[in-house]
Amino acid sequence: MQEQYAPAEVESAAQAFWAENKSFEVKEEAGREKYYCLSMFPYPSGKLHMGHVRNYTIGDVISRYQRMLGKNVLQPMGFDAFGLPAENAAIANNTQPAKWTYSNIDYMKAQLRRLGFAYDWSRELATCRPEYYRWEQLLFTRLLNKGLVYRKNAVVNWDPIEQTVLANEQVVDGRGWRSGALVERREIPQWFLKITAYAQELLDDLDQLAGWPEAVKTMQRNWIGRSEGLELQFAVEGGGEPLTVYTTRPDTLMGVTYVAVAAEHPLAQRAAAGNPELAEFLKDASRSGVAEADVETMEKKGMPLGISAIHPISGEKVPVWVANFVLMGYGTGAVMAVPGHDERDFAFAQKYGLPIRQVITVGDEAYDATRWQDWYADKTHPQMRVVNSGRFDGLDYAQAFAAMAQHFEQAGTGQRRVNFRLRDWGVSRQRYWGCPIPVIYCAKCDAVPVPEDQLPVVLPEDVAFTGVKSPIKADPEWRKTSCPSCGGPAERETDTFDTFFESSWYFARYSCPDNMQKMLDERADYWLPVDQYIGGIEHAILHLLYARFFHKLMRDEGMVSSDEPFTNLLTQGMVIKETYYREDASGKKTWYSPADVDLELDAKGQPVKAILRADGQPVVIGGIEKMSKSKNNGVDPQALVDEYGADTARLFAMFAAPPEQSLEWRDDGVEGATRFLKRLWRGVQQHAQGGPAAALDKNALTAPQKALRRKLHETIAKVGDDYGRRKTFNTAIAAVMELMNEALKFDDASPQGRAVSQEVWQSVVLMLNPVVPHICHALWQGLTGRDDLLAQRWPQADAAALVRDSIALVVQVNGKLRGNIEVPAGAGQDEIVAVALADENVRKFTDGQAIKKKIVVPGKLVNFVV
Repeated sequence: MQEQYAPAEVESAAQAFWAENKSFEVKEEAGREKYYCLSMFPYPSGKLHMGHVRNYTIGDVISRYQRMLGKNVLQPMGFDAFGLPAENAAIANNTQPAKWTYSNIDYMKAQLRRLGFAYDWSRELATCRPEYYRWEQLLFTRLLNKGLVYRKNAVVNWDPIEQTVLANEQVVDGRGWRSGALVERREIPQWFLKITAYAQELLDDLDQLAGWPEAVKTMQRNWIGRSEGLELQFAVEGGGEPLTVYTTRPDTLMGVTYVAVAAEHPLAQRAAAGNPELAEFLKDASRSGVAEADVETMEKKGMPLGISAIHPISGEKVPVWVANFVLMGYGTGAVMAVPGHDERDFAFAQKYGLPIRQVITVGDEAYDATRWQDWYADKTHPQMRVVNSGRFDGLDYAQAFAAMAQHFEQAGTGQRRVNFRLRDWGVSRQRYWGCPIPVIYCAKCDAVPVPEDQLPVVLPEDVAFTGVKSPIKADPEWRKTSCPSCGGPAERETDTFDTFFESSWYFARYSCPDNMQKMLDERADYWLPVDQYIGGIEHAILHLLYARFFHKLMRDEGMVSSDEPFTNLLTQGMVIKETYYREDASGKKTWYSPADVDLELDAKGQPVKAILRADGQPVVIGGIEKMSKSKNNGVDPQALVDEYGADTARLFAMFAAPPEQSLEWRDDGVEGATRFLKRLWRGVQQHAQGGPAAALDKNALTAPQKALRRKLHETIAKVGDDYGRRKTFNTAIAAVMELMNEALKFDDASPQGRAVSQEVWQSVVLMLNPVVPHICHALWQGLTGRDDLLAQRWPQADAAALVRDSIALVVQVNGKLRGNIEVPAGAGQDEIVAVALADENVRKFTDGQAIKKKIVVPGKLVNFVV
């Protein structure tokens, strides 16, 4: 092997070998244990970022390790290729979304290959291709026929300039994130998937997921939000449709002092017909977002409708208000307000001078409306009782709930109900670059699903943007078709699916991407569920929830037999780096790349001043933040690989921090990683120069040879546990580094000395192979003369090598460390005490002293009390 480590040559040779031998293509093998490792696939934005590198290296380390355990390992890769960014790029660069997307896919594939990830590229998929999305269209039509898909008017965020619906996260301070227009709440027809039909199962099955982080499961439980309460009615003065409300706290019903409805509620709309001031308020409210998070943080506003509701028990008239914190899309669009025991209701009542009434007490405490949390939050408090509520006085929460439920059920004006915070999934998007929704509209037959033999409905890729309107909405020829039911003239749906649709089942399609006749075949049950799924915590709710929902839909269609898609989940932390900026008089910040900034450090090595190299002027030292284009603190993985090699990037990404924690990017850490690889190369190269090693004779080893072998097999056991069970790759690498230091200090050229060294260096290469596979491919050839590293199994710890002939103990006198001794492994207490007292340093503190007590802790220490 060559003397100097040359990353570019080493990595090119290894990747050529893997490609030529199709090393990572796998087939289903009955009787062989499978392992399916999957990292969340990327959006083809054009370039990988360091978050990608970290995520995919974690998956590759796990995959390569599991392969070394003898398992049939599938690790596929594809591209989540539909979405709004492609449309933005098309408009900005006068190109087509398809052309932009396919070009980016080609570039990112080259980057992924350059990093040496062990992907089965024969299973690659891109969600924008008809051979992929035709199957989700087919599933949608089947769900439509089963009643699990429906269309209804829904209130959405509407951008009046872009003429499109915006997701909640695309509304920033009430304005469209791209156009800057004031966003309106508008009611338009939307397609929905009935995820609420699976709400209880989605909640219950979280208990199956022992391999998921508890934090993620808690987030999903809260999002699903199961609650038990009463649905009841308030009659409206003057007749008409009663107001239906849902409450989880019927024990507070006698504390209702007003009812609030959403701006879109029919009662509010009718009241505004003859009230210009109210009409203007409703129009203003329609500009608010439709997300619960927005509602929680915005200023609470309202107006009286001039209408009263009748309290269903007391018969008292309570005013009906329209309030911007009530959303039509959540519940019934009306809420009963109990300001005496609810923070939001209290603030609203105070603002508008509405009554506040106590109906709960805790023990003998005096009522304090500002301490509503103490009175309301803990409904199971043993001293909590209902007060000021007539015949319900003195009841605790459970008793009051039961009494209220009985009252309304007997009167036929209410009933017990289980509700979920989860809402049905609105999948319609008014954008172009997405999967066409397979529905045809006929004046005679209404909405008709596209027949299966006419799928896919192909999205035209050769289009031109003439403004912000979707090209398929602007093209009457694309819309024209015939009704599948009556044969008459009809039009296609021009909305496209939410891109979560594609990412909710891709994991299953990897099992059989070559099947052009079925969405999934029997291979899905061989590979699913995914054994290890890896991705960012930001996907903990929606993506994972939708994927779980889709899996159950596919199960109920007979496509898979498992209940859940992902057995184990690892959520990796962010990659973070320092930031630098200048701020102008208007408060606008200009961000500068850390690569363009020089630092002045104090005596402790902490930065005290930052200077922009270009002009020699100071810049502000910002915080350590997630790498992003907006903060200009990203590191280009391609530049890193070009300078140091892929193995350096992989090693640093795995060594700098545990996978679930944030990784702080440090240039000196990268340089440290490449120095380690050079030492590794030099150590193996120097050993290999000695020629073939003798066979190892375990019975003919000296004490130093035994000690090095013991260190080796202790490391093998630890690293295997770190890779497999604990997923703490940083501690695994640290353990191998320790072992390598011992191997480099081991100076024994005897036949058995070289045999031990050969075993150590081969094992080091095997243990590092999952992390830095290119250099290990070359080093294995140098050590063995063979190129069969991928066929090697994980080294096994030799139990005999772990047995110690002697053990080290610390010696204390009156609890203070005074010496270190080594005794035979089987030494008794008397022998240990004798050796300890004979230690020269210990004698300084015991000679001439009466020893009152001798304490021996086996395997650890000796303590003398004098």
